Amino acid sequence: MGGFRAAHFIARSRAFFPGASASEIGFLLYYGHSRVEVTAKRRKNAARDVGSDRPRWPGTKRAKEYASKEGSRHGMKLSLDSKVALITGGSRGIGASAVRLFVGAGARVVFNYQSAKAQADELVRECGPSDCRAVQCDLSTSAAAGKLVAEAVSAFGRLDILVANHGIWPPEDAPIDRMTEEQWHRTIAVNLDSVFGLVKHSVAQMKQRGGGHIVLVSSTAGQRGEAFHCDYAATKGALISMVKGLSTELARDHIYINAVAPGWVHTDMSASALNDPATRNKIFATIPLGRVGTPEEIAGPILFLCTPYAGFITGEVFNVNGGAVLVG
Repeated sequence: MGGFRAAHFIARSRAFFPGASASEIGFLLYYGHSRVEVTAKRRKNAARDVGSDRPRWPGTKRAKEYASKEGSRHGMKLSLDSKVALITGGSRGIGASAVRLFVGAGARVVFNYQSAKAQADELVRECGPSDCRAVQCDLSTSAAAGKLVAEAVSAFGRLDILVANHGIWPPEDAPIDRMTEEQWHRTIAVNLDSVFGLVKHSVAQMKQRGGGHIVLVSSTAGQRGEAFHCDYAATKGALISMVKGLSTELARDHIYINAVAPGWVHTDMSASALNDPATRNKIFATIPLGRVGTPEEIAGPILFLCTPYAGFITGEVFNVNGGAVLVG
């Protein structure tokens, strides 16, 4: 969309959505609106949502359904048609949401799980076994990562996309002088060593195919640190460094690599903290948007980075944390 048309779109959108921010209007622009066609009822509801304390309307089910409908009508959608993706940690949380979105966008997906077999099997049934496969794999070594990549290629014949989403967060605070070597090495093994193996073997496959996309899920902790969790922060910071270095190395091979950096997200990993009222209030106080994210709100940007619309983006850290990284 040209500059004049974009400016005209924004001006018209502000008339329909009083009080909407630039990012909210950008959400509409991103999903392919070339016209703004809303009824008086929609205008009233949009104004109500923008002024409320609930999560802003771009994150609501209604807005996503509307954007999908309008985007399809104007011939613009996020598509991964015929691509093959490997998504780690795919049975729950962010990973499961990513699996659903990728399959919905036309990709065939292989994901791993460690112990949540029932959830993995249910996700395969939901997405369809012709488009989705689950593999049990304990990603604690680079060798295990290599075997998982091989299984993904065996399942669907090739590999176009890698999403390294898995990771562990030791639940107990551990001052550095009390942190055990076992905890340190375990966190490094799962969060970093296995990612090295995934990237190494995935890149080999992508070079044969003439290109691909890699998204590493980092964290706000990888950018600003995390007291009493220096093991976790170190691994997530290392992923960002990998992205920066590999972006220039792999560009000539048409392989794009980026990081998505969530903050607090409502998943099983964060449930114990978020279920405690005192801890939850402290967490909310550190997030400018005043809430934690949803798995879908992280999976969406991951999907975007693997589509042609992100064709000029590599080596970037996509912060999806409600602004928390800016105030930590």
